[in-house]
Amino acid sequence: MHYLDPKFIIETLGLIGIFSIIFAESGLFFGFFLPGDTLLFTAGLLASQDILPLYPLLIGGIIFAILGDNVGYMFGKKIGPKIFTKEDSVIWNKKHIEKSHKFFEKYGSKAIILARFMPIVRTFTPILAGVGSMEYKTFLRYNILGGILWVLLLAFFGYFFGQIVPNPDKYLLPIMILIIIVSYIPIIKEIMSSRK
Repeated sequence: MHYLDPKFIIETLGLIGIFSIIFAESGLFFGFFLPGDTLLFTAGLLASQDILPLYPLLIGGIIFAILGDNVGYMFGKKIGPKIFTKEDSVIWNKKHIEKSHKFFEKYGSKAIILARFMPIVRTFTPILAGVGSMEYKTFLRYNILGGILWVLLLAFFGYFFGQIVPNPDKYLLPIMILIIIVSYIPIIKEIMSSRK
């Protein structure tokens, strides 16, 4: 899908598009399909080529990641157990919620940080923290730390890759595929261990 290509998004929508996607993927339940990891990496790479300003990217990315998770938490807290009575649909699938719930139960408060690095789980974990009435102060602390780590690690990875590797654009697609594969490894391991 061309409109989900991180480079296309960045070139078309700039920082506002990046921040909107980070916000939506972090806390709006319909944002689970958005390309947050690859978007941040690509934005960092483009910042290394002076196509995007690095510091506004980092600061805005962190702010919108934290705000997105906060919205997800408040949504979960307000809607509560009603979330689990919804019928499955394209956007709202109980399997995504159940995977996130198991992940949250296994890792507790640390799940807020770890989930940042896992597609799909990243979207639903703050909602489940709200549903489970996790203390807001605890949630906020881990949310801030997770948002900072996620944005800085991925954007700087892209930035330094762009600084070190000549003609980094030609490696963009393989690296994005690698990021997607690596980010899905924990989910695949969890599925395989649950089948055993």
